[in-house]
Amino acid sequence: MNLIDTHCHLAHPRLAASLDDVLARARQAGVTAFVCAAGNVQDSRAALAIARREANVYCLAGVHPHDAKDAGADDLAELERLLGEPKTVALGEAGLDYHYNFSPPEDQRRVFAEQLALARRLGRHVVVHTREAFGDTLAILRDSGLAGADVLFHSCTEPPENVRAILDFGATVSYSGIVTFANAADVRAGAALVPPDRLLIETDAPYLSPEPVRKMKTNEPANVAHVATFLASERKTSPEALAEQTTANAVCFFGLPL
Repeated sequence: MNLIDTHCHLAHPRLAASLDDVLARARQAGVTAFVCAAGNVQDSRAALAIARREANVYCLAGVHPHDAKDAGADDLAELERLLGEPKTVALGEAGLDYHYNFSPPEDQRRVFAEQLALARRLGRHVVVHTREAFGDTLAILRDSGLAGADVLFHSCTEPPENVRAILDFGATVSYSGIVTFANAADVRAGAALVPPDRLLIETDAPYLSPEPVRKMKTNEPANVAHVATFLASERKTSPEALAEQTTANAVCFFGLPL
């Protein structure tokens, strides 16, 4: 299979400590490219450093909702600089997370809207994180003026009615190992609605190890193959066909020079 892990945190200490081995195992599993996600400016710089050093590793630059309370004008200026780098392929991950509320919701909404405005001004795509905040997330996206085709909902866990709203907005949808979990029937029902040309796959490593390796404490990009195999079975297609489609979608969405 020819796979792309469209969302993995390669700069996280649990992966960065043995990154050469992590990437080698992924490539052996058929992963030919990686999009390294980021959660704040420091993380974005680290992701870019890895992308500059490693072949077929690309990166995001953005402020996660958990870090919104600490984000100011200087951070937005630095994000703009990072988004000008050739290997930075989108803004992200940005959005809202009302499950933990590590940042006050008003700060989350402000920083999300500011990042969307930056992405629109620069003509960049956006990778969105949303958890227990779907209504506000979609409302802010609609108010931003960004086209749905510029937006990716990563590690989607939304039920079918929300996935329909995402698709009506025009966005792309990515699924992580959560879709393989036994208690994720609603997630699978939502995934079944996504057209082939709007579907991506990811690991969100080092988090969310998929079945049948869910007991792995540190998820790795190699495990995106399990997500592909599971979704292929759910969608009554072959793993090779699903890999080919999702890889083509990733190349198109992120503009990867592959």
